[in-house]
Amino acid sequence: MLEDVPLRKIIHVDMDAFYASVEQLDNPLLRGKPIAVGGEGKRGVVSAASYEARKFGVRSAISGMLAKQLCPELIFTKPRFERYAEISKQIRAIFYSYTDLVEPLSLDEAYLDVTDNKFKNPSASLIATEIRAKIFEKTGLTASAGISINKFVAKIASDINKPNGQKTVNPNEVYSFLETLDIRKFYGIGKVTSKKMYQLGIFTGKDLKAKSLNFLTSNFSKSGEYYYNIVRGIHHSPVKPNRIRKSLAAERTFTDNLSSEVFLIDKLEQISLEVSKRLTKVNTAGKTITLKIKYSDFTLQTRSITLPYFIKNEALIFETSKSLLYKEKLKNSVRLLGISVSNLNTEKKTLKAVKPVISVQLKFNF
Repeated sequence: MLEDVPLRKIIHVDMDAFYASVEQLDNPLLRGKPIAVGGEGKRGVVSAASYEARKFGVRSAISGMLAKQLCPELIFTKPRFERYAEISKQIRAIFYSYTDLVEPLSLDEAYLDVTDNKFKNPSASLIATEIRAKIFEKTGLTASAGISINKFVAKIASDINKPNGQKTVNPNEVYSFLETLDIRKFYGIGKVTSKKMYQLGIFTGKDLKAKSLNFLTSNFSKSGEYYYNIVRGIHHSPVKPNRIRKSLAAERTFTDNLSSEVFLIDKLEQISLEVSKRLTKVNTAGKTITLKIKYSDFTLQTRSITLPYFIKNEALIFETSKSLLYKEKLKNSVRLLGISVSNLNTEKKTLKAVKPVISVQLKFNF
């Protein structure tokens, strides 16, 4: 029962079309127009789209060519990650003024546990409203928020009243909120899983809740237990400040397919330099080097090696990656090459202690 689940006051803040909104903020000529951050060439990929562009079906991760077909008036801008990081830092400062329990998911979204906040404000909903107002005052950008008893419900809620809105799901509303949702709205249920659920007659949260634990584990293996719990509002994962990075990577998509290792060496060196810079910036090193190869037919191959020592030096990363490249013959021409470093020297660090969860009943005030 939900009454027996430890309840927290969790806020999920999600910036509205963050990258695109920053570009419109900095360039008034782009405001009110459909824009896409990313590349428009035949190999370009959309990283973010403004709401004006989304009306035409333009979304992140689609090709620049398709985006242009969907919206002929689409304006492309190159990503400026340093600028996005600069604004993200300002936004996080606002988060930390309320609580130290902040778990960033990316530059534009984060979880906040405000169960015990610095202003002693008992209303998580009012805190979310204040945070969104301060973000707009400081940056000129809008944010949306979801407020509920755990991270799972809060994240779903933040998408309900986008853009520039918020949604609170009180403890006594969790069941009805989840039951009426299309299962595609459930965080952690992607296209493949939702298609399988549809085939099994599971279309809404109510349908999912009607299935037994045995049925779900039989059809979805270990994930079945996760689905069984989340539709009942059970999600114990706390907000985790100081999340430890598991890996660091960089990759490049080529304008033209490259058909020989000889042509890939120069690209590999450039990527090695970028990875080294990123490792140095966060004062981290790793032992496992993984080479990612995406072929022209979109098949993906990875090759890895674990060294007996930590590295972050560009030359060592390059030489190790080069040896992986020549480890076996290419299966086809290559459209993308990437290098990741994992097994980092940060993984044994201890996380900052999280304050105890407050266990209360359904009258918990949001």
